[in-house]
Amino acid sequence: MNTLLPKNTIEFRLWGRYALFTDPLTKIGGEKCSYHLPTYEALKGVCKSIYWKPTIIWVVDSVRVMRRIRTQTKGTKPLKFSGGNELAIYTFLTGVGENLKDETSKYGVEYQVRAHFEWNEHNRELEKDRVDGKHYAIAKRMLERGGRQDIFLGTRDCQGYVAPHDFGEGKGDYDEIDEIGFGLMFHGFDYPDETGKGELYARFWYPKLKNGVLTFERPEDCKYRKYVREMGAKTFGTENVKSVELEAEELEVSI
Repeated sequence: MNTLLPKNTIEFRLWGRYALFTDPLTKIGGEKCSYHLPTYEALKGVCKSIYWKPTIIWVVDSVRVMRRIRTQTKGTKPLKFSGGNELAIYTFLTGVGENLKDETSKYGVEYQVRAHFEWNEHNRELEKDRVDGKHYAIAKRMLERGGRQDIFLGTRDCQGYVAPHDFGEGKGDYDEIDEIGFGLMFHGFDYPDETGKGELYARFWYPKLKNGVLTFERPEDCKYRKYVREMGAKTFGTENVKSVELEAEELEVSI
């Protein structure tokens, strides 16, 4: 891990055999087709699987695409809400990385991610839990262990893996390409517990991959939004959230 990083920032390698980063409109059922790039919301979900508490909000800064983008169409049998299975065609994201060292296979997707956490100002009951050094220490420890929860590349169909890694290290397949535009793309959701409003919105933006690196707009800077529905914020407080002080102590004992 880069020792010069701010004490709220993590950098890691993210990889897997397949990925499926979809527009929320395609999540209901039937055919699914992946975007060519990871969405902000999917990478935020990876960060939350590594470590999360309602005290913090993960902000994804950038992602580096390491392998040549490829797609593969496969027949799948997802579960139906009414029971049983149905046949569907999914277009997954995969890739090829001839210049990369990979202990599993040269085929698959691989990214480098940089993200940082900020305090969730809407959870005022957890102000005493804002101990940045201890949150950062636990986040690093969980990253070294491969995450606190299972890692997925967009959907549960695509198992992923994480490990600490310096952002920008190594050779990527898009390093020499100045810029690639990808059109309008889903960015993420505005959740009530992070915005303080009782409404759910979907955000969209126009990403550009520059020399293999996608730098994300901050959520509040996205110009395009679509109202989804009314939604109440989840309630968290000291009575149902373990303090970071106690978590840090327990983690030290378990080592």
